Amino acid sequence: MQLNSHRTQLKSLSLTSEVNPDDLEITQEAIELPTTKPSFVTSDGNNSFAGRNSEGNQKSEQLRHTLTAHRHDRQLIILQDFPDPDALSSAWAYQLIAQQYDIKCEIIYAGTLSHQENIALVKLTGLPAQRWSVQTLRSKDLSYYQGFVLIDNQGTTSQLLPVVQQAGMPLVAVIDHHSSQGELKSEFVDIRPFVRATATIFTQYLQAGLLNLDNGTNQHIKCATALMHGLRSDTNRLMQAQEEDFMAAAYLSRFCDVQLLNAVLQANRSKPVMDVIERSLKNRIVQNNFSIAGVGYLRYDDRDAIPQAADFLVTEENVHTAVVYGIVHDEDDELEVVVGSLRTTKLTLDPDEFIKEAFGQDSSGRFFGGGRTSAGGFEIPMGFLSGGNENSAYARMKWEVFDAQIKQKLLRLVNPKDNLIQAE
Repeated sequence: MQLNSHRTQLKSLSLTSEVNPDDLEITQEAIELPTTKPSFVTSDGNNSFAGRNSEGNQKSEQLRHTLTAHRHDRQLIILQDFPDPDALSSAWAYQLIAQQYDIKCEIIYAGTLSHQENIALVKLTGLPAQRWSVQTLRSKDLSYYQGFVLIDNQGTTSQLLPVVQQAGMPLVAVIDHHSSQGELKSEFVDIRPFVRATATIFTQYLQAGLLNLDNGTNQHIKCATALMHGLRSDTNRLMQAQEEDFMAAAYLSRFCDVQLLNAVLQANRSKPVMDVIERSLKNRIVQNNFSIAGVGYLRYDDRDAIPQAADFLVTEENVHTAVVYGIVHDEDDELEVVVGSLRTTKLTLDPDEFIKEAFGQDSSGRFFGGGRTSAGGFEIPMGFLSGGNENSAYARMKWEVFDAQIKQKLLRLVNPKDNLIQAE
């Protein structure tokens, strides 16, 4: 009964959008609950969290040695094309840690920030992330940099990776909490799928002394606040957090600016986002507790409306998993890609396995998508079929084909005995 009580309290724990100091104090009390959870003790009597903590300490020490070997270097920190709070905050933490070793880093991504909370996070904290298109990166003298780093991704969701690889730039570090996406030749690798957020990994680095946060340093306060937001975001407001995530949140609470965090969380949804949510409601089909919705064409800058629509659809009664997808069009590059997001509350559904099984790999063996606990995403380039949408009839026909194909692949797993496309 005591174990069930602890689980109930943990599942109900969250940081609401109305953040205030009293809420934070309640959260910190609850953080201490899991320390005696019997489920963390394995059959051989070892405490699994203690083992994970030991691994975290080992990785922190390995990173220290790696950074020491690269003193005075210049590095690029490459994020996924559409970075989320976890990626943005973790990259900032790496940049501040690297400064201790006189390593100068630039945080870059190829896509855009369209989610209102991401925009607010960058603006309100001054987070030093820059958008570099593929053309921008190619125009740079890459010999200026001695290496690059992948944070909260493994290169499969970045257009920039092939450019730095073609330039022969060495991969110094990969730090991520997603399942392995394939072999990467990197000097330092810290991939921990059992950790709910990359921000948790970086907080452990801070706790290990790679950077001593100071309440008197404005930049440290803002980075800690960003990490708290990243951790909160990737653990569904701490409801899916594990012990190491709670411990990281407790540590960050000493430095987090609650008013600043509240300002980030209060960012309003834009009209384009609301329009996409409306389209997803109108177009959704629900089968076996899966809600699947195609939302048609979106501007590149509105891409983050897709995961927000999935977040909304999964809250419907009798729905445990939502998948929302659309064709994202970049007018500047005449580039189109099918982008989709998955959200689930079903504990036995692994988003990473589900998406990889549904959409498979490209000709080079790279998966079109993947995921983590409760969330996943996929991006499928349209290649030769990109563009040419001036003719509305052609654009509609193209969407209908892709919409049917995506549904076919998803429903093959949702309803294996059914066939979406039937002869009339």
